[in-house]
Amino acid sequence: MPIRGISSSEPLGVVQSDPRYDWATIWLHWLTVSVVAILWILGQVTNWLPRGPFRLGVWSTHVVLGLTLAVVLALRILWRAGFGSTLPPADAGVLHWLAKGTHYALYLLLLAVVILGIANASYMGFDLYGVLTMPRFGSGDPATEGSLNTMHKWAANLLVLTAFFHASAALWHQYIWRDSVLQRMRPCL
Repeated sequence: MPIRGISSSEPLGVVQSDPRYDWATIWLHWLTVSVVAILWILGQVTNWLPRGPFRLGVWSTHVVLGLTLAVVLALRILWRAGFGSTLPPADAGVLHWLAKGTHYALYLLLLAVVILGIANASYMGFDLYGVLTMPRFGSGDPATEGSLNTMHKWAANLLVLTAFFHASAALWHQYIWRDSVLQRMRPCL
């Protein structure tokens, strides 16, 4: 049975024959997942590397990918607000509100991680690949720098934990309830 939805290529109220999100929403979702996973892994392991140019290069990559995530997140929000397709809720009642709350939490945590990461790099006046220095703000107080770094880490870990919960729910839908929720975000090739 077709699901009613809205997409940028269909007029309002047209029945979709393919109950998936539009291609841009899907690709922005998976791009976000990929960048967040790489950033989190780099954030966890880079300090294990010996001090020196390679380690600074890896941290520079982390900062550049963080700035990339900021752009991707802005595009996601703009696309979702103006052009992205809307599908009917997969669940009703408490499960619907839990899913909705999880999505809002993911967006808020993404914003927090990006803002805190940029603030942290700017507070340090981070040197990107030895070529470009981020504009520095603040007095360079080590305690403030440590607080920004700690808040960034906590927000990133909470983001990954929430994303894990989100992914687990999608897999539960796919393999336990055997419905088509996971198919909504299947990449269009």
